[in-house]
Amino acid sequence: MTGLTVGAIAAVTVLAVQADQGPHPTATSAKPSTSASAGAQPTPTASAPARVPDGSGTGRRIVYSLGEKRVWLVDASEATRRTFTVWPGTVSPDPGSYTVSSRNEATTGSDGVRIEHIMYFAAKSGVSVAFSNAVDGASPPPADSGAKTGGVRMRKADGTALWAFGTVGTTVTVVR
Repeated sequence: MTGLTVGAIAAVTVLAVQADQGPHPTATSAKPSTSASAGAQPTPTASAPARVPDGSGTGRRIVYSLGEKRVWLVDASEATRRTFTVWPGTVSPDPGSYTVSSRNEATTGSDGVRIEHIMYFAAKSGVSVAFSNAVDGASPPPADSGAKTGGVRMRKADGTALWAFGTVGTTVTVVR
Protein backbone atom coordinates (compact mmCIF):
# COMPACT_ATOMS: atom_id res chain seq x y z
CA MET A 1 0.00 0.00 0.00
CA THR A 2 2.85 2.40 0.83
CA GLY A 3 4.50 1.68 -2.52
CA LEU A 4 1.26 2.53 -4.33
CA THR A 5 0.95 5.79 -2.41
CA VAL A 6 4.54 6.79 -3.14
CA GLY A 7 4.04 5.90 -6.81
CA ALA A 8 0.84 7.94 -6.99
CA ILE A 9 2.51 10.95 -5.39
CA ALA A 10 5.42 10.68 -7.82
CA ALA A 11 3.00 10.49 -10.77
CA VAL A 12 1.11 13.55 -9.54
CA THR A 13 4.36 15.47 -9.15
CA VAL A 14 5.56 14.60 -12.65
CA LEU A 15 2.20 15.48 -14.19
CA ALA A 16 1.99 18.72 -12.22
CA VAL A 17 5.36 19.85 -13.53
CA GLN A 18 4.42 18.88 -17.10
CA ALA A 19 1.01 20.53 -16.93
CA ASP A 20 1.97 23.79 -15.26
CA GLN A 21 0.43 26.12 -17.84
CA GLY A 22 -1.36 29.22 -16.57
CA PRO A 23 -2.85 29.81 -13.15
CA HIS A 24 -4.55 26.40 -12.74
CA PRO A 25 -2.64 23.23 -11.81
CA THR A 26 -3.61 20.27 -13.99
CA ALA A 27 -2.03 17.26 -12.30
CA THR A 28 -3.74 13.94 -11.77
CA SER A 29 -2.88 10.68 -10.09
CA ALA A 30 -5.67 8.52 -11.45
CA LYS A 31 -8.29 8.60 -14.15
CA PRO A 32 -11.84 8.77 -12.83
CA SER A 33 -14.50 6.64 -14.34
CA THR A 34 -17.35 8.59 -15.82
CA SER A 35 -20.12 6.11 -16.51
CA ALA A 36 -23.45 7.16 -15.12
CA SER A 37 -25.67 4.98 -13.02
CA ALA A 38 -28.84 6.10 -14.78
CA GLY A 39 -29.62 6.87 -18.37
CA ALA A 40 -32.19 9.55 -17.60
CA GLN A 41 -31.23 13.03 -18.70
CA PRO A 42 -31.09 15.52 -15.80
CA THR A 43 -33.49 18.41 -16.01
CA PRO A 44 -32.10 21.76 -17.19
CA THR A 45 -31.14 24.41 -14.67
CA ALA A 46 -34.32 26.19 -13.61
CA SER A 47 -34.65 29.94 -14.00
CA ALA A 48 -35.04 30.19 -10.22
CA PRO A 49 -32.15 28.08 -8.90
CA ALA A 50 -32.73 25.51 -6.23
CA ARG A 51 -31.75 26.68 -2.75
CA VAL A 52 -28.32 25.66 -1.46
CA PRO A 53 -28.86 22.82 1.04
CA ASP A 54 -28.75 23.61 4.75
CA GLY A 55 -25.62 22.30 6.46
CA SER A 56 -23.46 22.74 3.35
CA GLY A 57 -20.97 25.03 5.05
CA THR A 58 -20.13 28.66 4.50
CA GLY A 59 -17.90 30.67 2.21
CA ARG A 60 -16.75 29.99 -1.34
CA ARG A 61 -17.41 26.33 -2.15
CA ILE A 62 -18.83 23.70 -4.48
CA VAL A 63 -21.84 21.91 -3.00
CA TYR A 64 -22.81 18.47 -4.33
CA SER A 65 -26.13 16.96 -3.24
CA LEU A 66 -26.24 13.18 -3.64
CA GLY A 67 -30.03 13.01 -3.33
CA GLU A 68 -30.80 15.89 -5.69
CA LYS A 69 -27.99 14.98 -8.11
CA ARG A 70 -27.22 18.70 -8.20
CA VAL A 71 -24.19 20.97 -7.82
CA TRP A 72 -24.09 24.58 -6.63
CA LEU A 73 -21.20 27.02 -7.13
CA VAL A 74 -21.35 29.33 -4.11
CA ASP A 75 -19.20 32.46 -3.86
CA ALA A 76 -17.67 34.02 -0.73
CA SER A 77 -20.75 36.22 -0.19
CA GLU A 78 -22.95 33.07 -0.07
CA ALA A 79 -24.52 33.89 -3.47
CA THR A 80 -25.21 30.96 -5.79
CA ARG A 81 -23.31 31.65 -9.02
CA ARG A 82 -24.66 28.59 -10.82
CA THR A 83 -26.54 25.39 -10.08
CA PHE A 84 -27.07 22.38 -12.32
CA THR A 85 -27.96 18.70 -12.28
CA VAL A 86 -25.40 15.93 -12.77
CA TRP A 87 -25.15 12.22 -13.63
CA PRO A 88 -23.36 10.45 -10.75
CA GLY A 89 -21.28 7.31 -11.12
CA THR A 90 -21.98 4.13 -9.17
CA VAL A 91 -19.65 5.07 -6.29
CA SER A 92 -20.56 8.20 -4.35
CA PRO A 93 -18.43 9.96 -1.75
CA ASP A 94 -19.65 10.01 1.82
CA PRO A 95 -21.24 13.29 2.94
CA GLY A 96 -18.58 15.64 4.27
CA SER A 97 -16.08 18.29 3.34
CA TYR A 98 -13.39 17.68 0.69
CA THR A 99 -11.10 19.82 -1.44
CA VAL A 100 -10.32 19.71 -5.13
CA SER A 101 -7.04 17.76 -5.00
CA SER A 102 -6.09 17.82 -8.68
CA ARG A 103 -7.38 18.71 -12.13
CA ASN A 104 -6.89 17.25 -15.58
CA GLU A 105 -7.90 19.13 -18.72
CA ALA A 106 -8.87 16.04 -20.75
CA THR A 107 -8.61 12.27 -20.94
CA THR A 108 -10.67 9.25 -21.98
CA GLY A 109 -13.14 7.95 -19.42
CA SER A 110 -13.42 4.26 -18.55
CA ASP A 111 -16.48 4.15 -20.82
CA GLY A 112 -14.34 5.19 -23.81
CA VAL A 113 -15.84 8.69 -23.96
CA ARG A 114 -13.45 11.67 -24.27
CA ILE A 115 -13.98 13.82 -21.17
CA GLU A 116 -12.65 17.19 -20.05
CA HIS A 117 -12.59 19.50 -17.04
CA ILE A 118 -11.84 16.62 -14.66
CA MET A 119 -11.68 17.76 -11.03
CA TYR A 120 -10.78 15.11 -8.44
CA PHE A 121 -12.06 15.66 -4.92
CA ALA A 122 -12.60 12.32 -3.16
CA ALA A 123 -11.95 8.58 -3.18
CA LYS A 124 -14.02 5.74 -1.82
CA SER A 125 -13.34 2.00 -1.91
CA GLY A 126 -10.32 2.61 -4.14
CA VAL A 127 -12.35 4.58 -6.70
CA SER A 128 -11.47 8.21 -7.50
CA VAL A 129 -14.43 10.58 -7.47
CA ALA A 130 -14.27 13.53 -9.86
CA PHE A 131 -16.46 15.98 -11.74
CA SER A 132 -16.18 15.97 -15.58
CA ASN A 133 -18.07 16.51 -18.82
CA ALA A 134 -18.03 14.77 -22.19
CA VAL A 135 -15.99 16.72 -24.77
CA ASP A 136 -18.74 16.27 -27.38
CA GLY A 137 -21.44 17.33 -24.90
CA ALA A 138 -23.21 13.96 -25.08
CA SER A 139 -24.98 12.52 -22.09
CA PRO A 140 -23.34 9.46 -20.57
CA PRO A 141 -24.62 5.99 -21.42
CA PRO A 142 -26.36 4.01 -18.67
CA ALA A 143 -24.01 1.94 -16.53
CA ASP A 144 -24.67 -1.68 -17.43
CA SER A 145 -21.34 -3.34 -16.78
CA GLY A 146 -21.58 -3.42 -12.99
CA ALA A 147 -18.25 -1.58 -12.81
CA LYS A 148 -17.49 0.74 -9.91
CA THR A 149 -17.37 4.28 -11.33
CA GLY A 150 -16.75 7.56 -9.52
CA GLY A 151 -17.24 10.08 -12.30
CA VAL A 152 -19.84 12.79 -11.75
CA ARG A 153 -20.65 13.94 -15.27
CA MET A 154 -22.43 17.11 -16.31
CA ARG A 155 -23.35 19.10 -19.40
CA LYS A 156 -20.48 20.77 -21.27
CA ALA A 157 -21.43 24.35 -20.31
CA ASP A 158 -21.73 23.35 -16.65
CA GLY A 159 -18.34 21.59 -16.81
CA THR A 160 -16.76 24.74 -18.24
CA ALA A 161 -18.27 26.86 -15.45
CA LEU A 162 -17.17 24.39 -12.76
CA TRP A 163 -13.63 24.28 -14.22
CA ALA A 164 -13.39 28.08 -14.05
CA PHE A 165 -14.74 28.16 -10.47
CA GLY A 166 -12.97 25.20 -8.85
CA THR A 167 -9.21 25.42 -8.60
CA VAL A 168 -7.03 23.04 -6.58
CA GLY A 169 -7.85 23.63 -2.91
CA THR A 170 -11.49 24.71 -3.50
CA THR A 171 -13.81 23.22 -0.88
CA VAL A 172 -16.32 20.61 -2.07
CA THR A 173 -19.13 19.90 0.40
CA VAL A 174 -21.05 16.70 -0.21
CA VAL A 175 -24.52 16.49 1.36
CA ARG A 176 -27.22 13.83 1.29
